[in-house]
Amino acid sequence: MAAQSDDSAQNRVIPRGQVVSWALWDWGSAAFNAVVTTFVFSTFLASELFVDPAIVAAADGDAKDPALVAALADNASTIGWALAIAGVLIAILAPVLGQRSDGTGRRKLWLGINTGAVVLAMLAMFFVDGAPGYLILGATLLAVGNIFFEFAGVNYNAMLVQVSTRKNMGRVSGFGWGMGYVGGIVLLIVLLALFVQGFGTEGEAGLLGISTEGGLHVRMAVVASAIWFAIFAIPVLVKVPEIPARDVQVRVGFFRSYAVLAKTISKLWHSNRQVLMFLLASAVFRDGLAGVFTFGAIIAAQVFGFSSTEVLYFAVAANVVAGISTIIAGRLDDSFGPKRVIIVSLAGLVIAGSAVLFIGTAQVGFWIAGLVLTGFVGPVQSASRSFLARITPPGREGEIFGLYATSGRAVSFLAPSLFALFVALTGDTRLGILGLVIVLLAGLVLMLPVKEKQVAID
Repeated sequence: MAAQSDDSAQNRVIPRGQVVSWALWDWGSAAFNAVVTTFVFSTFLASELFVDPAIVAAADGDAKDPALVAALADNASTIGWALAIAGVLIAILAPVLGQRSDGTGRRKLWLGINTGAVVLAMLAMFFVDGAPGYLILGATLLAVGNIFFEFAGVNYNAMLVQVSTRKNMGRVSGFGWGMGYVGGIVLLIVLLALFVQGFGTEGEAGLLGISTEGGLHVRMAVVASAIWFAIFAIPVLVKVPEIPARDVQVRVGFFRSYAVLAKTISKLWHSNRQVLMFLLASAVFRDGLAGVFTFGAIIAAQVFGFSSTEVLYFAVAANVVAGISTIIAGRLDDSFGPKRVIIVSLAGLVIAGSAVLFIGTAQVGFWIAGLVLTGFVGPVQSASRSFLARITPPGREGEIFGLYATSGRAVSFLAPSLFALFVALTGDTRLGILGLVIVLLAGLVLMLPVKEKQVAID
């Protein structure tokens, strides 16, 4: 990363400190992405702790017992439906919050509010005891956290143009995503050592010797992750300047914001339909990526027999692979364009995801397919962010990234619903991956006709 860069269009200099402060939010966000939605809390909800004890007792340690498998699949389906509902709410509300981040000139304030809401949801997860009666509460908090995390992401992504230029936008975006994965590595190692890894004492976990009764060690790990996120969200709120008042638009009310959204879409339809094509394609494949994050660990635990500790070991390795690939992809983005990065990565995701259907139940198969898959996830996310940021005019980043979030969440029911549907129809959690692959493939097909060179939105 260069210490600073000039933007000829705006004649400004961006200090390295602002770039790093912005990227630290990505670093801290691993507390939600890696710990809550992917490797720890979602796996906790998918465990036998939330199955009727009578069914668990009857299975007597047989992971393939039909009744136990069916009960676990039902729980996975419940989590899927909760996230599908969250997606609908995000699609409805994102236009309002995205426009207000521009319209009031308080982008950082909304970033802080939404990040704070995510932290509170994570803290509340401490009260999700490992018992069947707490599954709904856990799924609800997971959904609430996802809602506010998406809202925070609208404001955070919009700030990309405040800490980068047209020439290095890909590198800065990749640096942010890469920081997220590196932060995930550090946090997961800390959680393994302090809360999760067993050190010989029965009924206790981690160097802190926390009881495993009711998943207390997992719940404490989530609390520690909430504190982690709160701490690393502070620098961007302090160091990165707010959008200048001269770029601020008129604030509109809740219902009026939808009229403004419709006007924006109408302008895009008449002047640059390629942007709408990208928004549609990215909406579909980003939903597939979200499904990979959410349900990957569930598949690892239920199909391949990963323990919570083994899931975290995989998580650390996956974050190493994803962090390296994302930083490299950021440079390729600036050199060859974000579309090429997106296409190649989506193709890799479809192939690696499909492989999970044919590798049996040996954990080594999941390790190989899973690590290959994670190598393509970050580049898609980073390149998509830079792709849209490159064509967004100054002062409208919140509005356009709000539309980006809305378009994504307008179809965000796809991956959770297809995952839940395939699991419900077959009673096999593994086949849920087929729903995720279908969504990723659809996004790839929709992305192919999108032109790499686009006209900036005006």
